Amino acid sequence: MERIKASIKGKSLPKPIFTDSYFLSKAIEMEQLGADMITIKDMSGLIPPEKVSKLISLFKKYIKVPIDFHTHCTPGFGLASVITAIIKGVDIVDTNIWYFSGGPAAPAIELIYLFCKKLGIEIDVNMEAVAKINKELYSIRQELSEFDAIKKMPKNFNPLTDALPAEIDKAIDKTIELCKKGNFEDMLEQCHKIEAHFGFPAPNDLVKSAQIPGGMYTNMVAQLKQLDAEEILNKAMELIPTVRLDAGLPPLVTPTSQIVGAQAVNCALDIKNGKPMYSNVSNQFASLVKGEYGRTPIAVKEEFREKITGSPKETPYDTSKYQMQPNPILSNCGDTKLAINDKEVLLLELFPSIAKTFLTKKREAAYQMDKQVVMESAYIEDVDSSEAITGQVITSPMPGTVFKINVKPGDTIKVGDSVIILESMKMENNISTTFSGKVKRVLVKENQRVNDTTPLIEIE
Repeated sequence: MERIKASIKGKSLPKPIFTDSYFLSKAIEMEQLGADMITIKDMSGLIPPEKVSKLISLFKKYIKVPIDFHTHCTPGFGLASVITAIIKGVDIVDTNIWYFSGGPAAPAIELIYLFCKKLGIEIDVNMEAVAKINKELYSIRQELSEFDAIKKMPKNFNPLTDALPAEIDKAIDKTIELCKKGNFEDMLEQCHKIEAHFGFPAPNDLVKSAQIPGGMYTNMVAQLKQLDAEEILNKAMELIPTVRLDAGLPPLVTPTSQIVGAQAVNCALDIKNGKPMYSNVSNQFASLVKGEYGRTPIAVKEEFREKITGSPKETPYDTSKYQMQPNPILSNCGDTKLAINDKEVLLLELFPSIAKTFLTKKREAAYQMDKQVVMESAYIEDVDSSEAITGQVITSPMPGTVFKINVKPGDTIKVGDSVIILESMKMENNISTTFSGKVKRVLVKENQRVNDTTPLIEIE
């Protein structure tokens, strides 16, 4: 809580919302609606073992259907919390296989297997098959090293064939003993000792402070690297609690985790460029604040909603006005549609900016293969930059990809008009003009990559 207070300066925190009774009431409601299993999904890995102890005990007392527990290891609680859940009688725990476990992932099933052996608990998993899969995962993770945000592989270990060092065997016994006694602080130390021995990543205090899921963190790192803006990572992480609170404390799970994270990046870029926060707001963040994603755990302040959306009124999503994404015929690809089956249509609906690029390249590649010819891309064209810019220029406020151009030469525009939609970190951002006048030139093309100073539109 102190970390949260430190990172949200000048803002009053709401009263405790996510209490044990809050989660229990949600679980009871789900069971009554017909759920055949309840999952406690801790995407951020923030639930400590003492909280797990209380929550699992409460659920097992009042819930009849099986209880599943899911957490991650990024902030350092993962292994201890999963062991606590098992000792307190949870029915299912989520794990990862060795080379893809720990850090931003769930604890290793191999470690859970060792603890369950000590506890006399049979697990319904073929550990010989797990060992074979793990060998394949080693090479796969090496192949993916370019995208690996952690870049720290655990030491090779097979619990079926490798002997445990005496001190680690003792640490496992000690961990179980401390958990049963309720001494969770010392239990955590023992778990960190075990993880350090095998070479798993140390707890990430940055993620703990920002209170974000491990997947959200690694996604943000990868995307900032792609945007060549890694230097703002710490500032973006620092701003996440503020952005989340402003938006009504939405749960940080897909898609709201990505929406909040991308907006924090936008705010960090605003500050870097000497602008006030929320100078650039993604369409998805505006929709979240507006109320289109549902009611948030706390109410969004009316003055903030008006600042972001132009209206203080909460507005649920109106399905009657929904229009499907355009699915054009690509004349340069043999007059085939952009999306050619239900799966691709759904992809286009869910992720329009990314799907548009992906499916276009897919259609182009298929057409080239069929015709055995090399075609020019119908998307990215070089812009003739030989003519000097003499008018006022709208520049990109952030790195990204031009998703849609809303104006053409000769159009008359006024201050505040959206001229370009820029896709950045999977979010769509309206780029509005700060000038009035007539569009002289559009200096970019759709699907073109731009940085945070690229000229977009020239106005005369």
